[in-house]
Amino acid sequence: MKFNLHERFGALNSKPVFNSFRNGALALGHDVVSDSDDGIDVIWSVLFHGRMGGNKDIWERNQRQNKPTIVLEVGGIKRGTTWKVGLNGINRDGSFGSSNNDSTRVQQLGLKVAPWRSNGKFILICGQHDKSLQWQNMPPMSKWVMDTIEIIQANSNKPIIFRPHPRCQLPSIERQYKNVYRQEPKHITGSYDDFDMKFDDIFATISWSSNPAIHSVIEGVPAFTGPSSLAYDVALQDFSKIEDPLYGDRTQWLNDYAWTEFTLEEISLGLPIKRLTSLL
Repeated sequence: MKFNLHERFGALNSKPVFNSFRNGALALGHDVVSDSDDGIDVIWSVLFHGRMGGNKDIWERNQRQNKPTIVLEVGGIKRGTTWKVGLNGINRDGSFGSSNNDSTRVQQLGLKVAPWRSNGKFILICGQHDKSLQWQNMPPMSKWVMDTIEIIQANSNKPIIFRPHPRCQLPSIERQYKNVYRQEPKHITGSYDDFDMKFDDIFATISWSSNPAIHSVIEGVPAFTGPSSLAYDVALQDFSKIEDPLYGDRTQWLNDYAWTEFTLEEISLGLPIKRLTSLL
């Protein structure tokens, strides 16, 4: 196989990941080119904005022609240490290889789920970056947030915390509602783009298709998501059921989720490519 790395449209922190992917492909005997018109396209992120804007044409062309696209992205398991490597997406719309995995990798990564808890006082609504493909076919973020607040308030008396995406702030949107409070994302000092995702005193988390729902479920706080969320299998989708969330078995889900991300060393060894080869 030949892989075509579109490094010029990568984020500032993408270079080591592209380099590791190149090394992994070469180690497996594949060919690698950069910024070409030939080979399986490898892009950074489905946020087609800023430096990554040029990836949109590549993605849309491949979608029209039914060609595969490998997407590299910042990970959520150990942000800055593990990186997503997905086929045709980075959430549930994408593919990450075989499912029904055992617990070997969960143990290797030290992943553990906290016991479910149901004593939280607040409902947490998490915003997303509305310029990402993860928000495709959705209404404006402001409308979704307001609609979600209104659904929750029609079905629960619990106060609501709105936590916006750092790059999609929606200033003051919460002020038109009673018992809705803003919680600004807190940047973790010393990190490139990592933010604190604490779930202190949260009863349930609403996150359409991004990382907060995953972290919430791992931390023992039930989640409500859209159909593209990687937490879909252990969450509910009907927001009107906010007072009756899902407290299900997370074992198999965690086993499979552990295979969506890889360290730079693992990528350099070609591990994610091996898992995706049968799908390419």
